Amino acid sequence: MIKGIIFNIQKFAIYDGPGIRTIIFMKGCPLRCIWCQNPEGLMPHPQLCCYERLCIHCHACIQACPKNAIIHNVEDTHIINREICDMCGECVEECPTGALGIIGKEITVKDLIEEIQRDIKYFDSSEGGVTFSGGEPLFQAEFLYETLKECRELGIHTAIETSGYSSQEVIQKISKYVNLFLYDIKIVDEETHRKYTGVSNRLILNNLRSLVLNVRGKDIIIRIPLVPTITDSNQNINNIVGLLVSLKDIEEVHLLPFHDVYEKYKSLGMPYTMTIHEPPNDDRIRYIKDKFVEQGFTVSLWGVK
Repeated sequence: MIKGIIFNIQKFAIYDGPGIRTIIFMKGCPLRCIWCQNPEGLMPHPQLCCYERLCIHCHACIQACPKNAIIHNVEDTHIINREICDMCGECVEECPTGALGIIGKEITVKDLIEEIQRDIKYFDSSEGGVTFSGGEPLFQAEFLYETLKECRELGIHTAIETSGYSSQEVIQKISKYVNLFLYDIKIVDEETHRKYTGVSNRLILNNLRSLVLNVRGKDIIIRIPLVPTITDSNQNINNIVGLLVSLKDIEEVHLLPFHDVYEKYKSLGMPYTMTIHEPPNDDRIRYIKDKFVEQGFTVSLWGVK
């Protein structure tokens, strides 16, 4: 029985594809973008999270932990020894305020499909469907493939939010069960891409070109995270515009302004190396929008007045 690991199911979403959608957030990602907005999706296993702002310093978690993996320092904040924590969840059960939680759970294709089916009436009434996000959905390729197949049999519209970082074989295998690709293009220059994401972009760009060559260009929406001085530079934006114009058939672009998510990293005990904490200003975003509009693209702005 094929199992996957997810960290959230979001109901009644309206931005990640057409109509009313259910978003499945899957764990695991091969990229390490320093601005990642969903760090809880990076690791392919459950993680203990701690929200200090909810802590009432009752120390119930310390008493509950059978591994003695939790202590409090002199400031009475949590220190979690994640090397010895075995994710038993006893501290979570004893926490009275929800300051502790486990991010990520295993689920079978059957159980996930049953969860998705509960929303079919909303999909049908709004021409919506299910969107697989992450993390990187292609990281769990077999689980994704089997779930997409089941969705197709049920007549459910499917979309995936993806970096495109996967083998061409995986892309080809799943593509016939995907109605819409929400495809991230972050940086065109390969070395700069490697610097800020940890990986080359050759697979990403080759897979994008392959999809377009297979007459899927109209089923792709390009998403561009706008990170000040990194992805929103004039050079990078010009490179992306040039790339999309050369590919043809792609018609729509979504611009996603960066937002600081330091607290998410802190809650997971993960390092946060971003030195930029403010999103690009609205004037800058509109300037970038105009660059794409001038070339005939339909552009949507996220979180901009």
